[in-house]
Amino acid sequence: MRRSLGVSAIALGIVVLLALALARAGPAVALPRAASPSALAPAAGSSLSASVGGTHLLGIGGHGAYYFNATGGPAYAANGSRVGNLTYYASVAAGNTTGVTLNPDQDAIFNGSAPVSTLTVSSIPQTVTINVMFSSIYQHQNQSVNLSYTVSVVQPYIVAATVVDISTSSVLSFPVVVALDGNPVGSVKVATLTPNSPYHFTYDYLTLGLAPGWHTFSISLASEHGLVAFANGSTQFSQSFYVPGPAPDYTLYYLLGIVAFGGTIFILLTRVAARRRGAARK
Repeated sequence: MRRSLGVSAIALGIVVLLALALARAGPAVALPRAASPSALAPAAGSSLSASVGGTHLLGIGGHGAYYFNATGGPAYAANGSRVGNLTYYASVAAGNTTGVTLNPDQDAIFNGSAPVSTLTVSSIPQTVTINVMFSSIYQHQNQSVNLSYTVSVVQPYIVAATVVDISTSSVLSFPVVVALDGNPVGSVKVATLTPNSPYHFTYDYLTLGLAPGWHTFSISLASEHGLVAFANGSTQFSQSFYVPGPAPDYTLYYLLGIVAFGGTIFILLTRVAARRRGAARK
């Protein structure tokens, strides 16, 4: 009986010591767990999509506005929020790039579009190509899209005219419509005029080409109700010009001439040979 009591006391002492040790150690601390890849990088939304906007025609020595738009890719999370960088990088290519610039040629894209970029061209008619790379990046993820945009630099047809305020009071600014062969092609804003004051304006018509033959630009001031006229006193203006056709192709005539010339030589040689044979028989 005494032995069993002794064993029980020893066991009770061990339990007490373990309890004291645990109490001194304090509450258990959970070790941090490594974050999963999905927690580090939000799932990307839609794929990267991009576009370039602006005119496809510029007059020599002119300039135009161009727009670089993009959205999606790794830079955007599945909920549409932006988490990375979306940027465009552009360059220009042409037969002669002297005087051809694009400014800026790279920039960040926010809310789907970058700041407007200006393309300036030289006085050489040619084709200019804008090459653009759009890049959507988040951490180690990268997606890109490459686009090309072609701009034709042409020699414009220039319409020039002078209008005069023939009334006794000022005429507020107004637009005049320019027509080509009876079809409206553009407009020019005339500044406010004072009595008897002339105003000179020009309009540049850009085109890749017109059909051969005569063409006419025309402008009417009928909407100004007799308050404004052209320098010659008329309210109608017209300017005609001729577009020559392509040079004739004489290739077929050259070939026919060569064939005819060859046939003539063949006949002459045949006759000479026949005469020589006849002389030899005599």
